[in-house]
Amino acid sequence: MSTVSGGALVGEYSTRNYYDEMFITGEDNIVVPRPHYRALYERLAELDGGALRRASDLANRSFLHQGITFTVYSDDDQGTERIFPFDLIPRLIPADEWHLIESGLRQRIRALNMFIHDIYHDQLILKERVVPRQLIVMARHFRREVVGIDVPHDQYVHIVGSDLVRDREGRYLVLEDNLRSPSGVSYVLANRTSMTRVFPDWFTGLGVRPVDHYCGQLAENLRGLSPPHAGRRGPTVVLLTPGIYNSAYFEHAFLAQQMGIELVEGRDLFVIDNRVYLRTTRGRQPVDVIYRRVDDEFLDPLAFRPDSILGVAGLLGAVRAGNVALANAIGTGVADDKVVYHYVPAIIRYYLGEEPILGNVPTYLPTDPEQREYILDHLGELVVKAANESGGYGMLIGPRASEEEIADFRQRVIADPRGYIAQPVVPLSRSPSFISDAEGGGGRLEGRHIDLRPYILSGAKEIHILPGGLTRVALRRGSLVVNSSQGGGSKDTWVLR
Repeated sequence: MSTVSGGALVGEYSTRNYYDEMFITGEDNIVVPRPHYRALYERLAELDGGALRRASDLANRSFLHQGITFTVYSDDDQGTERIFPFDLIPRLIPADEWHLIESGLRQRIRALNMFIHDIYHDQLILKERVVPRQLIVMARHFRREVVGIDVPHDQYVHIVGSDLVRDREGRYLVLEDNLRSPSGVSYVLANRTSMTRVFPDWFTGLGVRPVDHYCGQLAENLRGLSPPHAGRRGPTVVLLTPGIYNSAYFEHAFLAQQMGIELVEGRDLFVIDNRVYLRTTRGRQPVDVIYRRVDDEFLDPLAFRPDSILGVAGLLGAVRAGNVALANAIGTGVADDKVVYHYVPAIIRYYLGEEPILGNVPTYLPTDPEQREYILDHLGELVVKAANESGGYGMLIGPRASEEEIADFRQRVIADPRGYIAQPVVPLSRSPSFISDAEGGGGRLEGRHIDLRPYILSGAKEIHILPGGLTRVALRRGSLVVNSSQGGGSKDTWVLR
């Protein structure tokens, strides 16, 4: 066991087997902080477990009192409303690493937007067999209803949350792309607010880049999607939510309030002559742009699911006529598919003529007979994921699964090879988290696995990437699952100038 010199709080800390964000093993097997963490480490060394415990409790109580919660749809004794646990120890990213991340994400989003436009228009990438046509037409989120429909500026993806991980060597890899309605940015902003209140002196001299401009940039981008008929009255932008029972409703309300736009449900909108209107106490008001947090299939009961009460009847007709813009556009989920993820490096090469800056995690497709045979022979060593699930659901972590779970997934893959992918277990990097003692009022630092979800705002002219993003942490010892629904938490992410 390597040790850290610096007090009981960080007394024994192992860096074995994983890339650690804060510490590195130096001479004489002593663990020392990485250069960009040194100033923060010195501040931590001045504190004891009791001080951090009190600060942690204060921050988490603050989230609860502000209603910063998410909903878990399950039967348990904790109820459905929970806070997203907040870890006080921030994750720091130096400027050179962030430049690499920014460059790689801009490249990826440009290529994926071109891919989605192509899929719904000329389909050249399918005709040239770079991506198999069958995989696209069988994709759960491919929307035949919007083939041939143009969108403002040919821009399909406006808000993206791509998940990044670091492997044992510290290389950043893209784990998945979230192009439909990525959630979590409200926690980024709330985490920063909490940190500046609890430990304002920690920011002194570190040159941490701010994140509070996100909502302003998002509002500007949304207004830029407005159709020409908005004219002098200026565009009307609304945020469409499924309602108060949605797991991310807090975020919907938070973002609408921060942007100064109306938070609406489907029943608040209606369509006449392919124009969308908002019901108000002053009569109907034209709507030009909808930031929708409702999935495609529920958007319009006349075009998609007829039993939906979340959407607006006739909305697709208004989109087709060019009278309203949606962010993100209908059909973007085709690029969310984990099977399509396998082809993103080829997509980048095809549209941009460039090599990917950020790599993918190696991925096996059961639709290929040889790869399927390998997957079935190595289920106990692989991570198997459902192609269209999220939140840590529909997933098998082979090395930690029971024989019954492995047998179950074997049958699933055989029955529906298009519905799954498999990947080797990525040894996610670790970062120190404050773990409270079960007894007493103290605690200590222990390594916990993390990932990173940067938020990308793709506009007509520029792609803006929020400096930092949501660092999710697997608070359960040894767990690799960082999702809030699976016991994960979050920490503030500091990008240094």
